[in-house]
Amino acid sequence: MQYRKLGRTGVEVSTQCFGAMMFGSIAESDQGECERMLYRALDAGINFIDTADMYSRGDSEEILGRALKGRRDDVVLATKFFNPMGDDRNMRGGSRRWIFRAVEDSLRRLGTDHIDLYQMHRYDWDTDIDETLGALDDLVRQGKVLYLGSSSFPADWIVEAQWSADRRGTARFVCEQPQYSIFARSVEVDMLPAAQRHGMGVMPWSPLAGGWLTGKYRRGEPTPAGARFGSDGIMGASPRGIENDPSVPVRYDAVERLTKIADDAGLSLTHLALAWVGEHPAITSTIIGPKTLGQLDELLGAADVRLDAATLDAIDEVVPPGTDMPSINHLTGNPSLRPENRRR
Repeated sequence: MQYRKLGRTGVEVSTQCFGAMMFGSIAESDQGECERMLYRALDAGINFIDTADMYSRGDSEEILGRALKGRRDDVVLATKFFNPMGDDRNMRGGSRRWIFRAVEDSLRRLGTDHIDLYQMHRYDWDTDIDETLGALDDLVRQGKVLYLGSSSFPADWIVEAQWSADRRGTARFVCEQPQYSIFARSVEVDMLPAAQRHGMGVMPWSPLAGGWLTGKYRRGEPTPAGARFGSDGIMGASPRGIENDPSVPVRYDAVERLTKIADDAGLSLTHLALAWVGEHPAITSTIIGPKTLGQLDELLGAADVRLDAATLDAIDEVVPPGTDMPSINHLTGNPSLRPENRRR
């Protein structure tokens, strides 16, 4: 395992971050099994853990809190706020009112007196970023939060947040968590350069494109039981069925070409995809989110893999730099793209 500084902070984090989204009802609710996965990751050298309040409606945080008793000081613990946590219309978003409640709920579930990295899960179009950063700055001053981060922020939002912090003299976002994989490269155009210019760390989510870059989805083969985009998976199949989704044949083609590149490099497709993400100079730590110990061991095996220039060039031929495969959703929720705001 290697380690890098988290942006311009003095904190060193492992180049793999253990993502706990699968802890809880979404995938694995057994405390013992979750602890076995977590401890295996820690023993392998991972010191960076990421979760969110919304993952299984708080269960992920609670499972982590119990698992980290006695080992809390060994890890850099990150969680997130923003998404709905109840039916009350104010139990969500980036308002001062919600942030102050959300952080207390997360601290209680995690069984800790501070969060190392507190991240805004999505941008709030309806709340002034000055209000959000002002509330978060108060949490830093109170010692409940040490560092601030964002997730799925496009470049212009990243810059606006940096300017707001500079203008108001508040704590700033030191890290961004974007979707980034061989299938999702549009962030290379402006988001990753913006993060680099502002000295931010970057911790990508979905580096395996929801399982596509493990090779589990194959042309002419049934979707594996429990696969994320299968009919019984956590993302659900396309309403038209995966085989009738027009984006799927293009993805099959890419997987077949990438598998050949991986074979030529003497790697599994999973290791190729994870190593590729870490080769970008903006990347600090890549989030891995295993459901089982077997998956975790496979993911950990990619920690020290490096790719040569010929392999990187071959991947660029499959998915060109700065582009996305069809049907990639970066989850920005931009209301300006709604039909009524575009032309009515």
